[in-house]
Amino acid sequence: MNRSIHKAVCFGLLLLCCDPLFAENADRSKPIHLESDRVLIDDAKQISIFEGKVELTQGTLHIMAEKIVMTQDKQGNRHCTATGNLASFRQKHEGTDEYMEGYGERIEYDTLAETIDFFGQAKVKRAQDEVEGDHISYSTRTEIFQGSSDPAHADSSEKGRVHAVIQPKNKEPAATDTDPKNAPLTIQSSPTLSRPKP
Repeated sequence: MNRSIHKAVCFGLLLLCCDPLFAENADRSKPIHLESDRVLIDDAKQISIFEGKVELTQGTLHIMAEKIVMTQDKQGNRHCTATGNLASFRQKHEGTDEYMEGYGERIEYDTLAETIDFFGQAKVKRAQDEVEGDHISYSTRTEIFQGSSDPAHADSSEKGRVHAVIQPKNKEPAATDTDPKNAPLTIQSSPTLSRPKP
């Protein structure tokens, strides 16, 4: 099995062990808002180019970049390519106050496929778990991540590898942890003690 495919499969299996958190469902039906320093809109070619501190929002979904190129097909589906050093993405999980966030030199957002792809120095963080790699793909519909490495970096010790940190689940504190008998001793001064007699 190809080394990069093996890494992606192993990473996918790790993520199956995590509790599922789904992206905010209402975001899909919200309009896309963009702000930038400059914009070029070509209606004939159905392409818009936003440059300079670009901010894209769609409900709780938020992308920041130096440049975003947005294309639209005849059905109204949009594809956004965000670039910068580094472009960033953030979206709230359904029914929680937690966010998934990611970074990359290039971020591609496809409204039809409901996917976000991070390329180059890619990093995705969910709660305390995080993943770094050359390419990370994330589905906003299914909450599935896939990470892969670039075979061109296979000889490097750091680049070309997918790094993941999966934190342990929070556990209920043990009964002994809250028992005052097991609490550590503390030393305090006492106003009732008198100075020893010579």
